[in-house]
Amino acid sequence: MKKPVVDYTKFTFKKLNNPEYAHLKLLGGWIVYFIFYFITENFIPVEKCHVIHSVVDDLIPFNEWFLIFYCSWYILIVFSLLYFMLYDIDSFKRLQTYIIITQIIAMTVYIIYPSVQDLRPDVFEHDNILTRLMAFIYAFDTPTGVCPSLHVGYSLGIGSVWSKYDTRPVYKILIWILIFFICISTMFVKQHSFIDVIAALPMCLVAELLVYRDRYKLKGVIL
Repeated sequence: MKKPVVDYTKFTFKKLNNPEYAHLKLLGGWIVYFIFYFITENFIPVEKCHVIHSVVDDLIPFNEWFLIFYCSWYILIVFSLLYFMLYDIDSFKRLQTYIIITQIIAMTVYIIYPSVQDLRPDVFEHDNILTRLMAFIYAFDTPTGVCPSLHVGYSLGIGSVWSKYDTRPVYKILIWILIFFICISTMFVKQHSFIDVIAALPMCLVAELLVYRDRYKLKGVIL
């Protein structure tokens, strides 16, 4: 088993400014994000939101089985951040920075151009554990603040960092397969519109160019 590059057993909050642990301060971005998430979810009225809908959405049926991939997103985020925190600090910094950039962009858009989607089914065709879980998610996660999709944004950021990490190609392929299904799952469980998914692409491009500007400069791209 690989040995962690940092001994976190000796960590205390008093040592947060020490070079050995300073990268952990980036996790504070999640606190800021959840504050803005609470604000956008509770203080922007639905009637002020713009409905996000496309003809593609009407061609995609609701399928509760995609909830498995949708929820695997949470595991992928925690696993990736934890793995890099233990074994590759540079990758950890880049991934968390990527996430923060997408959060800033998305939250700014949510405030300037509030969005809402009306894709959720009124009733589920089947009654099973997945549809019951889906109903639970619908209950606490409002259909506002959807464009661009952070579900897609985080996923592509994770894929980008793993692609550049020194590991077996088969692992990278498997991660990208999972990411693909996570991204399309957002549409099949009716949490996001096709437009939300597409809108995440330029957001991710900005994050990619900022996070990896040093690498692109080395390749002759001036940023």
